Amino acid sequence: MPLNFALIGAGGFVAPRHLQAIQESGHRLVAALDKNDSVGVLDRYFMDAAFFTEFERFDRHAEKLRRGDPDHRIHWVSVCSPNYLHDAHIRFALRIGADAICEKPLVLNPWNLDALAALEAESGRRICTVLQLRLHPAIRALKARIDQEGPGTIHEVDLTYLTARGPWYHVSWKGDASKSGGVAMNIGVHFFDMLQWIFGRALEVRVHFQDARRSAGYLDLEKARVRWFLSVDPDDLPASAREANQPAFRRLAVDGDVYEFSDGFTGLHTAVYQEVLAGGGYGVEDARPSVELAHRIRHATPAASDAKALVGFRQDLG
Repeated sequence: MPLNFALIGAGGFVAPRHLQAIQESGHRLVAALDKNDSVGVLDRYFMDAAFFTEFERFDRHAEKLRRGDPDHRIHWVSVCSPNYLHDAHIRFALRIGADAICEKPLVLNPWNLDALAALEAESGRRICTVLQLRLHPAIRALKARIDQEGPGTIHEVDLTYLTARGPWYHVSWKGDASKSGGVAMNIGVHFFDMLQWIFGRALEVRVHFQDARRSAGYLDLEKARVRWFLSVDPDDLPASAREANQPAFRRLAVDGDVYEFSDGFTGLHTAVYQEVLAGGGYGVEDARPSVELAHRIRHATPAASDAKALVGFRQDLG
């Protein structure tokens, strides 16, 4: 039987991936919320979904469904709201007797994970998060290779993710570190999850440069030494990307071998949903390592907070 979904953050960047995943998984959206009303995307997937711009009215509608016909209640809440609201919206889902599937980061602060885990246990509901890179074929193949190695092997890893954003980014909630968690959390958390999923937990963190547009440094993981560079500044894109009019550049190199994973993203959210709805997926404890690491990076004191460290990262990109 199709399940009923509600979606919070229907006007956001990632919402269409969730809408598509709900539709392709054979379920239905019955309600959606966003404070902005430019949500015509809903018609592409669910023409009949009730839409609200005020949380209070959305909350009342969800409660009405909960108390009505059991077949009409909301079974799942998809949380695509700004990062700093994830915690509250997950709590809303549990309060109305629904399970939650939340975009990353699950929360901004590690201690919020403890409270959510306690609420999850009390409610008997599930909290799942979207860690779609764990389902990417190239990433899964790399993990399988590393898992087969004997103990003691330490790899040299280079991770670069540059995704150009215009002035709007810094005016929006994403440019407010108290709401987004900063660059390391907002655009880096799923890469930090990927790295620790493959190479083990972070042992040491060194931040060499950090500002509102970029973050760079080194990680010592159980099985790797990682140099990482994250940026939303268009000027950081290598010449090859700018000449090809490509707004993003991803590079993962392990011991000098480059792993291409720019392709293969299509359908990953649907795969996440299907795995979750089959009883699997990733939960609070799976999200913990990446949330803790991004939080540490955000609050770290840069070891070399000057232009020299940034120049070194840029030069290596060509």
